[in-house]
Amino acid sequence: MPKTPEKHHLFILDTNVLMHDPTAIFRFMEHDLFIPMVVLEELDAGKKGLSEVARNARQASRFLDELMTGATKADIKKGLPLPGPDNGSAAGEGTHGRLFFQTRHLPNLLPNSLPGHIPDNNILGATLALQEEHPTSSITLISKDINLRIKAAILGIRAEDYRNDKVLDDVNLLYRGHIELAANFWNEHSKKLESWQEEGRSFYRVNGADFENWHVSQCLSMEGDNSFQAIVRELDNDTAVIELLEDYHNPKHAVWGINARNREQNFALNLLLDQELDFISLLGTAGTGKTLLTLAAGLAQVLDQNIYHEIIMTRATVPVGDDIGFLPGTEEEKMAPWMGALKDNLEVLTQTEGGEWGRAATDDLLRNRIRIHSLNFMRGRTFLKKYIIIDEAQNLTPKQMKTLITRAGPGTKIICLGNVAQIDTPYLTETTSGLTYTVDRFKNWPHSGHITLIQGERSRLADFASENL
Repeated sequence: MPKTPEKHHLFILDTNVLMHDPTAIFRFMEHDLFIPMVVLEELDAGKKGLSEVARNARQASRFLDELMTGATKADIKKGLPLPGPDNGSAAGEGTHGRLFFQTRHLPNLLPNSLPGHIPDNNILGATLALQEEHPTSSITLISKDINLRIKAAILGIRAEDYRNDKVLDDVNLLYRGHIELAANFWNEHSKKLESWQEEGRSFYRVNGADFENWHVSQCLSMEGDNSFQAIVRELDNDTAVIELLEDYHNPKHAVWGINARNREQNFALNLLLDQELDFISLLGTAGTGKTLLTLAAGLAQVLDQNIYHEIIMTRATVPVGDDIGFLPGTEEEKMAPWMGALKDNLEVLTQTEGGEWGRAATDDLLRNRIRIHSLNFMRGRTFLKKYIIIDEAQNLTPKQMKTLITRAGPGTKIICLGNVAQIDTPYLTETTSGLTYTVDRFKNWPHSGHITLIQGERSRLADFASENL
């Protein structure tokens, strides 16, 4: 390692960072990186298989190989130049930081309380040796392993989580899809107010300077004597066109026998039934009605209106991407254990008065118009005029979400359901989940809609348990 200048920043990468995001080596701006030899050993051991982690390990090795192309032993010792942060690939121009590999044996400065040669302890030992050799440098260990960061803190090593993949600093900042208007909204915007009707739909054009935080397809509401619910259709600087929403609280406007029980459910049904919206995301805790509302709207548009040919439902089987097991039967039969929510909601939606024969006929019809697919076999497919439901989407990575959403062909609608507070996939958090990623990226696209469901409607027992347990 060459002599380091004052206030020099050196980041040491743990293996799990590269396995989580292979592009991490390009994300540290002008700062230098150091990769211990044990990290390369772990990358080699983790590259086998078809899982997402194995693919990331192979991609990280490819990036490192590109950086080393044509480099001599002396070049590696001086540090390989890294491309600038805006280039996004190893082939970019304009160098900022340098990448160093462990090229020699470093002295073991680990205390006796950390015996053995496990990979984590080797990384800690390399970090301590670098701190000893470069006392004027700011040396930081980057790892997604909480226990490794705890051990580093005990040894006096500065350690941080890898934060570049976070969509938001705080999940509470996530777009909710709804704005509650002030009681004096109409009085402030009454001067240039326009209203008209078109095919039975009511529109308003309002002017003002308070639309900076609005988005197209965002839901609006006002409580009180002048209560109303609307959706933003157009935005142009200080002008907005809003449309009154259908009232699905009214039993006469039930969707496959389902009525909205609260404001957010009414928003959700309006978004789900809007043919101008190609992508819908619904967030909410258990019991808020995400799956039931989505299925009711889907059945209405598939069986009653013939807008879509069929409903396709899939969900993340944790761990995502691995084999779903040696269960007997077809793909749909293998997925059956994961689809309990679908069956439970279909029982609610198919309560007919025709006795056993009527229920059997309804179930047979639904079986022919609802397909259950595994995520494992989605790559390479194209769906035409399908109503696709992705359940438990919070367990998907941004890359997996992109793979699924890009399957949509002409006339297809995709609905993502999930609860970012219930993530089961390793290395994913509320701020790095693929569901959070898509909600944030789609909020400015006029053909998408989002709403966060708040109030549980399952039962008084479930409501009490969620609040008190």
